[in-house]
Amino acid sequence: MGAVGPKLTWWPETALREYMPLNNARPSSSAFSSHPRVQRLPQARPPPCSATGSSFPKSLFTPGEGGGEKLKGEKKAEEYLGIETMAVEMANQSGDAANSIFSGVKLPVTLSWQDVVYKVKVKRGEKVILKGVSGCVQPGELLAMLGPSGSGKTTLLTLLGGRVAPTSRLTGSITYNGRPFSSPLKRTLGFVTQDDVLYAHLTVMETLYYTALLRLPSTLSRKEKAAQAEAVLDQLGLTVCRNNMIGSVLVRGISGGERKRVSIGQEMLINPSLLLLDEPTSGLDSTIAARIVSLLWKLTQTGGRTVAMTIHQPSSRLFYMFHKVLLLSDGNPVYFGKGSDALDYFNRIDYTPEIAMNPSDFLLDLANGVSANEETLEEKAATKQVLVEAYRVHLHPLVSEELTTLSKQFKEQGSELSTKKMKQEWSTSWWEQFEILLRRSLKERRHEAFSPRHLIQIFVVAIIVGILWFKSSDKVTDQVGLLYFVNSFWGMYPAFEGIYTFPMERTILTKERSSGMYRLSSYFMALTAGDLPMELILPTCFVLIIYWMCGLKSEAGNFFILLSSILVTVLVAQGVGLAIGAVLMDLKKASTLCSIFMLIFMLAGGFFVQNMPSFISWVKYISFNFYSFRLQLLSQYSPHETYDCGQETRCLVDDIPSVKVVGLRDAWLAVIVMFALLVFYRLVAYVALMRIGPGKK
Repeated sequence: MGAVGPKLTWWPETALREYMPLNNARPSSSAFSSHPRVQRLPQARPPPCSATGSSFPKSLFTPGEGGGEKLKGEKKAEEYLGIETMAVEMANQSGDAANSIFSGVKLPVTLSWQDVVYKVKVKRGEKVILKGVSGCVQPGELLAMLGPSGSGKTTLLTLLGGRVAPTSRLTGSITYNGRPFSSPLKRTLGFVTQDDVLYAHLTVMETLYYTALLRLPSTLSRKEKAAQAEAVLDQLGLTVCRNNMIGSVLVRGISGGERKRVSIGQEMLINPSLLLLDEPTSGLDSTIAARIVSLLWKLTQTGGRTVAMTIHQPSSRLFYMFHKVLLLSDGNPVYFGKGSDALDYFNRIDYTPEIAMNPSDFLLDLANGVSANEETLEEKAATKQVLVEAYRVHLHPLVSEELTTLSKQFKEQGSELSTKKMKQEWSTSWWEQFEILLRRSLKERRHEAFSPRHLIQIFVVAIIVGILWFKSSDKVTDQVGLLYFVNSFWGMYPAFEGIYTFPMERTILTKERSSGMYRLSSYFMALTAGDLPMELILPTCFVLIIYWMCGLKSEAGNFFILLSSILVTVLVAQGVGLAIGAVLMDLKKASTLCSIFMLIFMLAGGFFVQNMPSFISWVKYISFNFYSFRLQLLSQYSPHETYDCGQETRCLVDDIPSVKVVGLRDAWLAVIVMFALLVFYRLVAYVALMRIGPGKK
């Protein structure tokens, strides 16, 4: 392999060695404050948070032609790549299909944050994630947050989106038009997470359509909302795969890049005033990544939107689309200002690449402390500290001063967030949310509920049961055992299916609830209603198979009473699973706890143990198996019914030990208790879900 280029010599070889302690300890802050690189820049007062002002001291610039400013010793950034022309051309390629939709925002938002320090609890104390980060981004600007993995850029973006974990500690201020975060802001804020949280069995168009129905205002008709979804589909180049399923690890679907664009499209639908994106170009090729960023750039220019994004390693042409860049290193800011001025800033403190290279690569090398081809860990740490001190001396005072000025302006003029009084109202009514979520739930869950795995399992068990108890009508004790097996099977199966529901949907629920998409009550009721056909069809088929094979009473009344009792049992058992899953939100723990609960309920159901110790006998009264077994017995036998017990004698069915414990009376009491348990377990699940929200674990 040939040489790839000359060795990088960004600063004199002795620069760091001169300030490295002899004992290899971490240099003190005062030592770095006196470093010639830190003292290099003059102290001037630019407007770093101004949309039009430079982010650096005026001495860095010389008057250009026509009264403009040009970097000393450097080509203008726009000339470096012809970026302004390129950005406009790329943005125009996306077409004018949605121009009417994205023509402007009702409420421009200025996002600012000052001296943000963020700590999280760990096993041994606290860990500092962000260390005094400040900055702002105004309407019409695109901000990129750069930094190596673990630098805190995603954490900062999450905080700016109002998603703070309760186990954390946040100091400093984050304001939107001079005011703190509030719930109404969620309906004008778009947040695209790094992971694509989507329903696997919905198509691309269905995903955007249901999002449009839920998030767009009720003043738009469904036809207009569908048109908006179509426009976004076209803008993001998803028309080709519009009818393809999203897919997942286990379900074949669209590509990772297409999933990312669907996630972005969900947020673009609401025409947000403030759009936050966590690495939106991850998994995309350079062409699609450029199209996404150019579209975001266009959104800032055609409607007063504010866009902030984290991005790992943008190409050169993408880098110069960013109006502002925030560079983080181990939670410390080392640069904040115009992207086109970043190289000049570091050049002024003697950090200059001597070969043509991607500016973002150069910045990331600096954030990692890489200053030459070969360095020790101590030298890298020293480099980072020099950059941090340079920022504190030259940029932080300027940013802080401008943020203070900006805050005063909002206080004097009155924040638009308060004068316009964004109403905290839902985009759609409760009933509309319920109806939309129900339709979406049915479309998504039908694939899993009627998967070949479930169908084979149920039908095989039904046939085996039918064979084992075939024509056993004259064997009452055997049929009592049959009824208890059916009772136990349809008590266990739905419970273990139910524990998966909320842990699997947690990420989607968190995302959509954080966006203010719908009420928790409408989601929960839609899920409950959607479960009815999914959960009740298979038990019905099961009963149809075994009922006449096993010789149960052929009267219609007996059949429907048994079927109804089994269906109620299924719903109660599913409620147990939903409650356990919602409380624990951990599949392993939920499976373990559910096993314990169901084992206790089954053993206390009256069939296996007829004489329990008095101190534990009360358990049967909280076991739904106890009451459901009574109802199933009553579907076949009356209180005074007898059977042939041998030697030409008749015995009461009620005298069979397992039947006697449960009893063949008080049917209505059993019905009332079963419905009470049905409501109780779902209420527990609902209350547990109320914990799910922005930043909650």
